[in-house]
Amino acid sequence: MEKQYPQSAVVFRNVGQRYFPQTRVECHYSVTSAHQWSSSDWIGIFKVGWSSLSEYHTYSWSLVPEGYTEGSDVDCCALFHASYLPRPSTVEYHFVYVHKMGKVCGQSRPFTFCAPKPLDELETLREERDEEDGDDEEEELLLVVPRAQLLQSELEECLREKAELQQAVLEAKQEIEEERRSSTKAKEEWETERDTMKEEIHQLCQNLTHKCDALKKVEGKHKDVESCQENLNSELSQLMAEKVHSQQQIKDLEDEVKVLTEREKERNVELERLKEILMKLSSQIKHDEEKRKLLQVEHEATQTEVRGLQSRLDSSERLAEGLRGELRELGIRQGHAHAELHQSRLQVAQLGLQLSEEKLLLREERANWALEREAFRSAAQADQQKVEDLRSEVQRKEEQLQAEFWSESDSNRMQADQHSDKKQLMVPALVDPVFSELMGSIMW
Repeated sequence: MEKQYPQSAVVFRNVGQRYFPQTRVECHYSVTSAHQWSSSDWIGIFKVGWSSLSEYHTYSWSLVPEGYTEGSDVDCCALFHASYLPRPSTVEYHFVYVHKMGKVCGQSRPFTFCAPKPLDELETLREERDEEDGDDEEEELLLVVPRAQLLQSELEECLREKAELQQAVLEAKQEIEEERRSSTKAKEEWETERDTMKEEIHQLCQNLTHKCDALKKVEGKHKDVESCQENLNSELSQLMAEKVHSQQQIKDLEDEVKVLTEREKERNVELERLKEILMKLSSQIKHDEEKRKLLQVEHEATQTEVRGLQSRLDSSERLAEGLRGELRELGIRQGHAHAELHQSRLQVAQLGLQLSEEKLLLREERANWALEREAFRSAAQADQQKVEDLRSEVQRKEEQLQAEFWSESDSNRMQADQHSDKKQLMVPALVDPVFSELMGSIMW
């Protein structure tokens, strides 16, 4: 039944040609990912040419290190004690790995068990030690050990160092994996924050675009007003040419035109002021996101004012077209529009002041609430301390009353033994009130 396994699921390593039965034998092997390990797997020492699994000389259970996961490669070691090993001979043996189902998963190259030679297989070691009498001289000891034992100890030291190195490599891999996870998590958080900032920037750009469009509309309306004013001036010149005979009326009309021009200049100044206010609002929106909603409300109010002005200007244009001759009435209506615009600005300023006052009151209420909460917490702690003191005092009183009760009971019992029968009948009548009083106090 001796076979070769070119692609074995279990590979034996560092198999020597000779072993000594006087010392234990370590069998080193590697379990590959193709093998499904089980705690019932075992490793046996078979003679070369074996034909049945029952022909093993001795066996050892297959063990894997802690933390082994199925489907991974792992290095293992099995121990065979000296008392179960074959005797020295020329018979060749080899290690055989047997699965729990009786399937052979791998076998090692042949080896033999032989006794060490007297001189060839012995090594001499020197060991220095201090003398016990305290002299400065040192004494050398010569130790003669089998070479196999020396090589075995060196092999164990090498395997121990290898295991430590593998443990260090495993810890380093774990640290690298943890760092990779943390970097991945940080990258995801950064991407989320970046997407949020992109959305906010996009929203701000949209708000700025809307405000620029509204400003352009206001400028277009202003140009329309200027064109209307030019048309009125041309019509006025025509009326003056037609009505040369009424010079007094022409002078009045010229005075009215001057007044309208001054009012138009004032209105232009007011429009420039509105433009500056809009620019300030735009910059404030860029630098202060927390007041964005309030600024949007102010912007809506401004748009409402502009719409009101537009409607009023349209009505004034219609009146100018219908009543070209009545320039004085048109000037009076424009004066009313200017007064209403000034009143609207005053209302907006009053609303801003009211909002700041409400914020101040909210901050004061929050500070007062924090102070009250701290005061309630300190009062609760003081009450809890008082309760603890009262409990300790009550417990101390109960212990004291119990001690007094037992001392009085002992004294009454001693007196009852000394007095006569008549006095013994009187003692309970005197003790019972005291006993009931003490018991009542203890129960309290």
